[in-house]
Amino acid sequence: MVRLPASTGAADAARHRARVAMILPDDLTDSYPRAAAPCLRVNFIASIDGAVTIDGTSGALGGPGDKRIFDTLRMVCDVLVAAAGTVRKEHYDALRLDAGARAWRKTHDLPEFPLMAIVSGSLDLDPEQLIFSDAPIKPLIFTRAGATPPPGLAEVAEIIVMDDLAGLVAELHRRGATQILCEGGPHLFGALLAEGLVDELCLTMSPLLAGGDAGRIAAGPPAEPQKMSLRHVLHEDDMLFLRYSR
Repeated sequence: MVRLPASTGAADAARHRARVAMILPDDLTDSYPRAAAPCLRVNFIASIDGAVTIDGTSGALGGPGDKRIFDTLRMVCDVLVAAAGTVRKEHYDALRLDAGARAWRKTHDLPEFPLMAIVSGSLDLDPEQLIFSDAPIKPLIFTRAGATPPPGLAEVAEIIVMDDLAGLVAELHRRGATQILCEGGPHLFGALLAEGLVDELCLTMSPLLAGGDAGRIAAGPPAEPQKMSLRHVLHEDDMLFLRYSR
């Protein structure tokens, strides 16, 4: 039992209880809800010593609980955003949800599948990768002026030129995609932080000491430190699942 200080008021007590770790529930939609207002949510996993990858990818850090959260976040979002480097390294498939997730979206008056958006400065993408060739909805690619797409890319994706990430967010909102989920990578996360665009971070702490020279979850230009509030701490199989928001 967690004992609260005698001087703690009701509001402080409620906040304290929200920080007590709870076992990961079967239904995660209450723990990771769609926000009432437009929201840019970032999802990452890291080892307890801060490594964002093992042998170049994040797969070895994960576990069943993290996969359930990963799938839930995709289910409840309007659009999934990822950097081109992450799409290549993590071998992204098409953004296809299982039957249960599609049924949930229909019940909540959402399109059957969320949008897929990729951020790429160079357009170094393979149009035959499954994320394009098997996509239920043609992905969006946000790039800078002057980038030249490889043959076939413009046929499998909508290419949009942008000046900054704020423009990307504004364009997604214009299309009705206000619940934005970003899966990285670190440089995209860092750039979003630098522009002050991040509303929420969902962070899985994997119970591994990885060592090595793997980077952190955010990288790039300096950003103004942003105070976040802890919404919950969940756990399963020695993993911690943290959710912070503005």
